[in-house]
Amino acid sequence: MSETNDLTPAEVRIWQAFPRGESVDFRAAEDEDPGLGGTWGAERTVRASVLRALLIKAPQEEGEVAALKISGARITGVLNLKYASIDAAIRLSHCHFDDVPDLYGAQLRQLNLSKSALPGLSGATTRVEGVLRMTGCRMRGPVRLGGAQISGALFMEQAEFTAPDDSEPVLQLNQAVVGADLWAPEMRAHGQVRLTGASIAGRINVQDAEFDKPDGTAVDAQNLNVGAHVRARCIRTRGRVELRGSRITGRLDLLHARLSHPGDTALRASSCVIGELWLRGGDRIEGALNLRRSQIEILTLEPEMLPDQVYLGNLTYTVLAPHEPAENRLPMLERDGERYEPHGYEQLTAAYRHVGDDDAARLVQLAKQRRRRATLTWYGRLWGYVQDATVGYGFRPLRAAVWLLSLMTIGSIAYGLDHPRPIKPDETPDFNPVFYTLDLLLPVINFGQESAFAPDGWHQWLSYALIITGWILATTIVAGVTRTVNRQ
Repeated sequence: MSETNDLTPAEVRIWQAFPRGESVDFRAAEDEDPGLGGTWGAERTVRASVLRALLIKAPQEEGEVAALKISGARITGVLNLKYASIDAAIRLSHCHFDDVPDLYGAQLRQLNLSKSALPGLSGATTRVEGVLRMTGCRMRGPVRLGGAQISGALFMEQAEFTAPDDSEPVLQLNQAVVGADLWAPEMRAHGQVRLTGASIAGRINVQDAEFDKPDGTAVDAQNLNVGAHVRARCIRTRGRVELRGSRITGRLDLLHARLSHPGDTALRASSCVIGELWLRGGDRIEGALNLRRSQIEILTLEPEMLPDQVYLGNLTYTVLAPHEPAENRLPMLERDGERYEPHGYEQLTAAYRHVGDDDAARLVQLAKQRRRRATLTWYGRLWGYVQDATVGYGFRPLRAAVWLLSLMTIGSIAYGLDHPRPIKPDETPDFNPVFYTLDLLLPVINFGQESAFAPDGWHQWLSYALIITGWILATTIVAGVTRTVNRQ
C-alpha cells in the first residue's frame, strides 16, 4: 500500500515495534490531556490508514508475539477495521482520535483505549475475544456497541460519555453479551445509557457513577440479564432508571443512591426477578418508585427513601428489611395509587409473619379492612364502621369484651335500682339485675330472667337497646372470628 511506502518517523517507530509487541510512547508527560491532542505536531501524529494496513498485514518476527501498543499519539483519519479479523492485541491509550473509529462487525483479540479522547466509537456487533478496556476515556459522541460480544470483561471506570445532541444514546450496549464483569465505577454519562437486552455473566459495578438525562430515561436497561450483583452504591441519576423485565441473580445494591426524576418515574423495576434489592441510606427518591409484578427474595427498603408515589401491585418478596413497626410500613401501601390493592397488604402481612411479628401482621390486616371500606357502598361502609368500632374487624377481640362489660354494668345498675315488674308474681324467680342484663345482651343464652319480667317505660327502651346492641356485637364477633379462622 502507498501508506507503507511513505511513512513518517512516528509511523516507522510503530511499524518496527509491532512485530515484537513493543510499546511506543509519544507522551511528553504522563499527566498530559489527550483532549488537547488536536494541537500535537507531526512528531506524534499517525495516520489511521497506516495502522489499518499494519494490523491487516500483521508482519511477524519469529519468537515474538505481535501487538499494537501506542500511547500519546494523535490518530488522523478513520481507523476503519469494519469486518476485519485482527489477531494482534490493540492498545491505543492516552491517544487523541480526530475521527470516529469504525469497528463494525470486527473480530478482535483485545482492545484497550484507556485514557484516550475520541469523537465516538462505532463498534456494533464487534467481537472481542478478551477484554475491552475504555478506562478513563472521554467520548465526545455516541459509543455504539449494540450486539457486541465480549468474552472477557468490559472496563469503563472513570470514563465520560457525552454527545453534541440527544438524537441517540451516548452509550449503546443493547443486546451486548459480556462474558465477565462490566466494571464502570465513577463513570459519567451526559445522555442516555442503553442496556436493553444486554447479558452480563458476572457483576456490574457502577458505584459513584453519574447518569444525567433529566428530560427522559437516563438508564434504559429493560430485560437486562445479570449473572451476579449490580453494585450501584452512591450513584446519582437525573432521569428515569428503567429496569423493567430484568433478571438480576444476586443483589441490586442502591445504598446511598440519589435517584431524581421529579414529576415522573425515578426507578422502574417492574416485572423483574431480583435476588436482593437494597434501597437504603440515600436521599428521598424524587419521582415515583415502581416495583409492580416483581419477584424479590430479600427487599431492603428504608421508609425514609420512599417517595410520595409507590407502586407495589403484585410485588412478591420473602423478607422485608430492616424490621420496622407496621406504622412505618403502612404509608407505602397507602401511596400505591388511588385504587385499593389487597395484594400489597397480604404480602406485608406475610413478611411480618415470616419473622414472627404477629402483632404487626394484625395491624396490617386491620389497615387493609379500613382501606377496603372506602371502596364499599354506603351501607357496606356503615357496617364496616360498626365492625371496626366493636371488634376491630376481628383483630381487636378484647374490645368486644369491654363493650359487653360496659353494657352489662349499665344494665345491672339501671335494673338494680328499679326492678321491672314480674309477669307472674307467684311463679317468678328472684330478680337478678346482672343475669337479666345478660339475658338481654346474649342472644343465644337464656338464664330465665328475660321471660319472667316485663319492663315498661324507660326499662323497655333500655331493653331494646341492649338486645339490638347484643345482636350487633354477636354478629361482628362471629364475622371477625370467621375471618381469623379463614386466614389461619
